[in-house]
Amino acid sequence: MSLVRTTTIAGLAVLALTVGAALCGDRVLAGPKGPTPLDFTPDGTQPGLNVPVDEPAACSSCHGSSSTPDVTFIPHATWSGSMMANATRDPLFWAALDVANHDMPGVGDYCLRCHTPSGWLAGRVHKTGESGMPFINGQNGCALAGDLVSDDQFNNDFAGITCHLCHRTDERGPANEPTFIGNGNLWIDDSGSCETPEGSYFGPCRKGPYTYPMSSAVPPPPHGWKQDHFIGDSRFCGSCHDVSTPTTNEGPVRTLILGDGTDTGIPFPIERTFSEWQASVFGLPIFSDGFGSTAPETRALPRGQTCQSCHMRSSSDPDARACNFETPGSRTNDLPVHEFVGGNAWIPAVLRDEYGLGRTSAFNRTIAWTEEMLAERSADIDVQVLSVQPLPGDMQVRVRVTNKSGHKLPTGYSEGRRMWLNLRVTDNNGGTVFESGAYDASTGVLTEDPQIKVYEIIQGIWDRNSLKTCDADDGAGRKLFHFVLNNCVVKDNRIPPEGFTGGADLELRPVGYSYPEASPGVLAHWDDTDYTIPVAGGTALPLTVTATLRFQVSSKDYIEFLRDEAVNHSIPSENVMCGRDLDFGPADQSRGAFMHQLWQASGRAAPFDMVSDSAVATP
Repeated sequence: MSLVRTTTIAGLAVLALTVGAALCGDRVLAGPKGPTPLDFTPDGTQPGLNVPVDEPAACSSCHGSSSTPDVTFIPHATWSGSMMANATRDPLFWAALDVANHDMPGVGDYCLRCHTPSGWLAGRVHKTGESGMPFINGQNGCALAGDLVSDDQFNNDFAGITCHLCHRTDERGPANEPTFIGNGNLWIDDSGSCETPEGSYFGPCRKGPYTYPMSSAVPPPPHGWKQDHFIGDSRFCGSCHDVSTPTTNEGPVRTLILGDGTDTGIPFPIERTFSEWQASVFGLPIFSDGFGSTAPETRALPRGQTCQSCHMRSSSDPDARACNFETPGSRTNDLPVHEFVGGNAWIPAVLRDEYGLGRTSAFNRTIAWTEEMLAERSADIDVQVLSVQPLPGDMQVRVRVTNKSGHKLPTGYSEGRRMWLNLRVTDNNGGTVFESGAYDASTGVLTEDPQIKVYEIIQGIWDRNSLKTCDADDGAGRKLFHFVLNNCVVKDNRIPPEGFTGGADLELRPVGYSYPEASPGVLAHWDDTDYTIPVAGGTALPLTVTATLRFQVSSKDYIEFLRDEAVNHSIPSENVMCGRDLDFGPADQSRGAFMHQLWQASGRAAPFDMVSDSAVATP
């Protein structure tokens, strides 16, 4: 989809961002002395809204409840523990932001747009100016209102992706511009009024899937409303959940370079969760519903599910309701729960223990929902003993992992995120005969033995070490995670989703690994790993082979990289950086050091055991 640049701003001028020169393939984008300073976020609705984005507390009075069972389905209560609600509190994000801003001065504008859209749209990131001169203001988050430990009231920019933001997002721009896919380039309704059958209300309509006919048993809400099916469309999620290198007013900052050095000219694909879904059986067929969705897809595949159908499951609770003034049961089987559950159970636990926020129960619900998704709805595993030689001899074992999700497994943010197989063989006395993928919880070290299978995407910088290769380490074996500088892919062996047709797509295909075709043009959504296991003579029989699929949000290498980058580049504490006088969070240390401290105190991002299977063998 082509990107349409807009200059529609109310109240503020579009002011560009001056940064140091940034390489783009073999081009150099304008630096501080160039004729055109960079704007990292030129597309979509710009800062300076006529009607500010409401704080979540304005919604919670009707759409939040502390009573049981409402908290398991009512919108504000289910949202408040999610990563959506806490995207601006996430300490891992802040540590990574400092690295990004050092690598590319000012790029924090691009990062903060997604993580604090309310603060960004209010002009508290960088798109404000003085005397008509462009300048950087707030790329570090220092100009944001509120703080990490305050509740979601009084225009707290740390409230994450808020209710009002999503429910006033438009499918098209003010001049009928199309939906953007990726990088948070949203169109935000900034109308001065909302016309409903009940009358006119101030401000833009709150958009949702419902209508309120006069005959309805559910009364209309006491605010402007509009039925709009875009909020239930996967493209709505794709607005943020495809991430590319910043597309600036001068073009992409990084372009995808292939393993042979070819510069494709494609903006570097950092994350492709939406595109992975779109290329799967879950994403097709796409059909027209009469509300502006895309045209019918010509290929007929057996099923299609939206992102929302998995990550916002409809509540079947007999008391389900969207508002605490509605009759219990009025939305049973017709209420998408705002759980926004993904694979990250670690950071919600960190936030619960560090900041509390009066929402311990909400964080615990998010953690439970996440673990349920990982254990029940993400993968299957099967262990098969192929052969066993007389002792002493070898045993041949095959482990199959099947992806049940609607995108690659794992998906999303790549740095430090991984999934691996732990294979353990025990004798009749319970003693370990063999282990692959051993993990030491006391140190956070994963033993990368010769037979280990780790599912991950590793991105790198082309020719960083002057070897004409895609380099993801410093040449001495130290892993590097330079989010905004990466322009090539070293490895991508993540398991495709069912019906995946992206095997030849340069932005989606596996790299350094092959998946067989399940049918012409469609890659298998499973992966087989074969092990050769030596068994010594005299081993107590029978043998038990157990395979466990483990998922980890952040590796030791990544956390230590963030800490070390802060040390190496003398990144200060938040109090020093922002001129604050706080006594919580990274107030007296760098964000990288603070994240490392939290990592040590919270189990070192311990992996979660997703699924497991065993088989018994006797030579």
